[in-house]
This record gives sequence, structure tokens and C-alpha cells, in this order.
Amino acid sequence: MAKKETSLIRSEFDRFFNEPGWPGLQWPAFRFRQGVDEGWNPGVDVFEKDNRLFTRVDLPGLKKEEIKVEVAEGHLVISGERKREEEEKGEQFYRCEREYGTFYRTVPLPDGVRVEDINAVFAEGVLEVSVPLMTPKAEVKSVEVKEPAKATKAAA
Repeated sequence: MAKKETSLIRSEFDRFFNEPGWPGLQWPAFRFRQGVDEGWNPGVDVFEKDNRLFTRVDLPGLKKEEIKVEVAEGHLVISGERKREEEEKGEQFYRCEREYGTFYRTVPLPDGVRVEDINAVFAEGVLEVSVPLMTPKAEVKSVEVKEPAKATKAAA
């Protein structure tokens, strides 16, 4: 490939990855930039089982104290912050890694949820929140079937 074509391709990649829609991608490194201001989106699964709505969130490395579970305005709100610092010293080296990130996830709840019946369990890096679902009462109402009203002719 000619030097001019290579230069053109590189400039197109630079332009593409430096546009506003790509804040985490910077050519040529393609690195994820971590910091306190940037969010962290842990994996979330929401499913129904045994007449309960379950929400599972993968939160590896977090402690129970770093997680907050609330119900606000008809939503299950799960938030928290991870802070990790690892330091290693050797005879001829020093390594220090820091990792910070906050997350905030919401799950809409069905109408009629009783807040006092919500359960949350955190084990082995997975938070599981279960919400009882309301079972609609099967109400049967008899409806009377009528015949159409007969039209009366107006007197002429």
C-alpha cells in the first residue's frame, strides 16, 4: 500500500475515533479510561420465577457495605461504588493499581408491590433482589344479556 493511502486511512481513523460519540476510544490505544467520574455498568438479569420478580446483578469484588438497594418512585434502585487499590513492592520494582467506579441501575416495578416483602441477598459477588408479584384475583361477574330495544314509531 502506498504511503499516501496509509496516511489517508490513519487520518480517517483518527477523525472517526476522536468524534464526540466515542469518549472511551482514542486512536491508537483503544483503552477504556477509568475514573471516579465515569460510570460502571455491571451485568443485570431480570426474570420472573415462582410468582416473584428477580433481579440479579454481578458485582465482583464488592462488599455488602458498598451496595445500596432502595425502592423509589416505582423503581428498584441499585447503586454502589467500587474502590480497589493493589500495591506490590519488589526488590527492583514497585506496582500500584487503583480502580474506582460508581454504578446506578434501575428496574421498573409492577404496581401494587409491597415494599416490606422485598428481599435482597448478596453472596459470592452476586446481588439477588426478589419482589413478590401480585396475583390478580379472578373475579367473575355475571352480565345480563338483553334483547334489543324495539323502536317505537312516532305518531304522525
